[in-house]
Amino acid sequence: MFHSNIEVIHMTEQLHPYVIFLPTEKKDKILSAIFGSKGGVDILRYSLKLGIHKSLYQKELVTKLNYSNKTVIENLKTLTTLGVLNESMEKNEKDNRITWIKTYKLTTIGRWFALLLAEEELTEGEKTEILQSLFRTYLKQTKQLAEEIGIDKKTLEKIFKEEMNTPLQQT
Repeated sequence: MFHSNIEVIHMTEQLHPYVIFLPTEKKDKILSAIFGSKGGVDILRYSLKLGIHKSLYQKELVTKLNYSNKTVIENLKTLTTLGVLNESMEKNEKDNRITWIKTYKLTTIGRWFALLLAEEELTEGEKTEILQSLFRTYLKQTKQLAEEIGIDKKTLEKIFKEEMNTPLQQT
């Protein structure tokens, strides 16, 4: 079930939309793994530098981030277990030898954290993709919550249309 505490804030300062949906049962573990560990944050930041759709390699992370192999492996395992990274295998051919290498990529939640951590390092296309994904998820979760508490979808649709037709207030 989706839980949300929503507070409407009218401020004169410019705000950035830091909204992330997390699985209820893993929320604390995910936040601790990323923000309680400099290694986890550094892995996400490095992923941003490469591009949010590029593969990460353990050996490259050890070299570029200056962490021990053990530390990188622990962080990669934790981030993968929590759904921030996806792990896959990549075929590598060198000198007529085939080897398989583990690769890691940001998941949807991982890309949301990318937006949270380093917006300025994302391309406009990446920002657009993340925002659209975030908006679609927000709508799905809102729809589900509305059904659970008995709010008619037409009411939500009316609110959505009103807000889309209301000019943005200048700060």
